[in-house]
Amino acid sequence: MGEYQHLLFKRDGDTVTITMNRAARRNSLSEEHLAELLAAFREAGATDATGIVLAGAGPVFSAGHDFGDVAARDLPRVRELLRLCTELMRTIQSVPQVVVARVHGLATAAGCQLVASCDLAVAAESAGFALPGGKGGWFCHTPAVPVARAVGRKRLMELALTGDVVDAATALDWGMVNRVVPDASLDEAVADLLARATRGSRASKALGKQTLYAQLDRPEADAYTIALEVMAAASQLPGAKEGMAAFLEKRHPSWPD
Repeated sequence: MGEYQHLLFKRDGDTVTITMNRAARRNSLSEEHLAELLAAFREAGATDATGIVLAGAGPVFSAGHDFGDVAARDLPRVRELLRLCTELMRTIQSVPQVVVARVHGLATAAGCQLVASCDLAVAAESAGFALPGGKGGWFCHTPAVPVARAVGRKRLMELALTGDVVDAATALDWGMVNRVVPDASLDEAVADLLARATRGSRASKALGKQTLYAQLDRPEADAYTIALEVMAAASQLPGAKEGMAAFLEKRHPSWPD
C-alpha cells in the first residue's frame, strides 16, 4: 500500500476503505489531498477487492475545495486544480469496484461532488449537503455536474442558486443518497449495502458498472446501441455462463471470478 499524508488506506477482506484524514481542515480538498485521493483510488482499483468505501475522519465528511490553496493560484493553476479534481471524480466511476460514500456531518461543494460521484451513498441522520457557492463569490460549477445527474434540474437549481444546506432526509428524497440511518448505525448500513451490491461475478459487475456510466446520459437509441453490444459480449464471460448454468441446474453458482 502507498504511504499517504492526508488519508488512511485500509483493506479488510474484499473491501478497501479510503478515509479522508484532514479533520483539522474539515477534509478540505487541497491539491495534495486530491492527488492522494486519486492515487488511492487507482491503487484500490488495481486490487482484487470488490468494494471501496470513501469516508471522512472528524466532524464532517468534506468541506470541499481548500480556499487557502485556491486563493493563491492564478487562472492556469486553478484550471490545473479543477482538472485534477475532475480526474478524481471520473476515476471513482471508472474503477471496477463498487464505491460507496459513507457520509456524516456536512458534505459541501466538492465534498458534495464526491458523494454524487460515488456509485452509492449512505448518510447518517446528521449529514447535510450543499453547493454553497450560490450564496458566495465562487459558484459551484464543477460540483454541480454530478449533482445534476443525481437530483435533476429543479432540485439542482435550488441547491446551486440558494447555497442552502439540505438535510439527509431531503437528500434521500431527492436521490442524492441511497439510505439514511442513525449515526450509530452508519458503518453497519454501509457494510450491508456494499455486501449486497458486490454479490455475483466480479468481472460481470465491473463491466456492468462501466456500461451503466457509458449509457446513462445518452439519448435512448444510443444507450440501447451501447448496452446491446456489451450485453451480447458479456453473455460469453465465464461468470455469465456459470450463472445461467447454475440457474438451469437449480444449484448455487460457483463464481470463477
